[in-house]
Amino acid sequence: MPSPSGFLEIERLDRAYRPLAERVADWREVTETLPAAAVARQAGRCMDCGIPFCHTACPVNNLIPEWNALVDDGDWRDAIDRLHATNNFPEFTGRICPAPCEAACTLNLEDAPVTIKTIECEIADRGWREGWIAPVVSPVRSGRSVAVVGSGPAGLACAQQLARMGHDVTVLERADRVGGLLRYGIPDFKMDKALIDRRVVQMEAEGVTFRTGIEVGTGITIDELLADHDALVLAAGAEQPRDLSIPGRELDGVHFAMDFLTRQNRRVAGLGDGAVIDAAGKHVVVIGGGDTGSDCIGTARRHGAASITQLEIMPEPPGREHKPLSWPYWPLKLRTSSSQEEGCERAFSVVTAAFEGDGRVQRLRCRRIESGEGGTTTQFDLPADLVLLAMGFTGTPVEGLAAHSGVALGATGAVAATDHRTSRDRLFTCGDMRRGQSLVVWAIREGRDCAAAVDAWLGAQPSGTPSFAASFAQS
Repeated sequence: MPSPSGFLEIERLDRAYRPLAERVADWREVTETLPAAAVARQAGRCMDCGIPFCHTACPVNNLIPEWNALVDDGDWRDAIDRLHATNNFPEFTGRICPAPCEAACTLNLEDAPVTIKTIECEIADRGWREGWIAPVVSPVRSGRSVAVVGSGPAGLACAQQLARMGHDVTVLERADRVGGLLRYGIPDFKMDKALIDRRVVQMEAEGVTFRTGIEVGTGITIDELLADHDALVLAAGAEQPRDLSIPGRELDGVHFAMDFLTRQNRRVAGLGDGAVIDAAGKHVVVIGGGDTGSDCIGTARRHGAASITQLEIMPEPPGREHKPLSWPYWPLKLRTSSSQEEGCERAFSVVTAAFEGDGRVQRLRCRRIESGEGGTTTQFDLPADLVLLAMGFTGTPVEGLAAHSGVALGATGAVAATDHRTSRDRLFTCGDMRRGQSLVVWAIREGRDCAAAVDAWLGAQPSGTPSFAASFAQS
């Protein structure tokens, strides 16, 4: 196990970004890797806390102290097995998860948490390099079949777990390739799409069937799927974007962020089937201060935008959190992403009042709201040739899969479910479609939990084989 004094003797070292001038000229991942020896040394900083707050902060409950100790001992083979025990796709989370585990690390009290995300990523990448990651084929088949609608991280995790439990699983995806927003929402400079492809190959070898270009409700109905399968899982995400209904919204040049990102991702993939929303030479304004807005900034920068401004309605957060009040929870503080580092103006406490222009957007009418006692409001105009709305998602589209399936929705716009079971018999749900817009690591957790719920339900049906969990408990 790590040295008890490792955290005192070893300085924190994390992955760096590739040189700015180099990375904005291509679409390859921006993060550089650390040598395996350096990663192992970083694992030696783990304190093996009596109460592992990192573990409880992780939505999939990764066994972080355990695989840190294994890496520190040089036992990478057991480390990948321990990592896969809770996380189906650690190479995804090792790249795009915001790492709430590091915020909860005891060493974060001194602003020097263990580089958990980097260690996780290297464990997964090394597992692939060494050939340790192979299909896990169930030796027993249940004779039951499940269809999963949606191939984002929740749908993929659910499908993989169900296949390993011995069920026949078919994943339906309306796009032409598997991955959901992992494929077409997240830029390649954050996650190479080859990572998705090799997991698909693994899952196909485990018995999962993928059908792309199938839109449930149009190409095939829910009733038809239920006639062919014992259970159906809805994992299509929360894809209804939050709009900004202000004067001038109809002007050309105002787009939802996902339209912008999806078209670019398709172009990088060599799919020239749609016009790219080009930011080259334009004054770009991104409305929304989250990860999607950051992705728009990085994409616009690679297009060669003349200027990029990001507007956030909330006040600017502090540069450092108040540790005694926030730790071990996710803190509110100012963060700068790799894309923001590449060049943009960030404006806080700004409300967009109107889009203005002659047929096409030319400027924004804005108000800056000063906080504090006696705060004032300042009006100003901002030049804009391209506006990208990146204000999050409001839930499942009112007209779409949820409406077609006839399941009840909750107050937030997500599908209502108890233990992942919807209001309709044999229909389950997971991921953003159930809990609303969230993180990739939560999607994986949702998919795993939903698979367990489906397996238990199938095992309880007349003439059903015992559930995977029950069989495991009896063995």
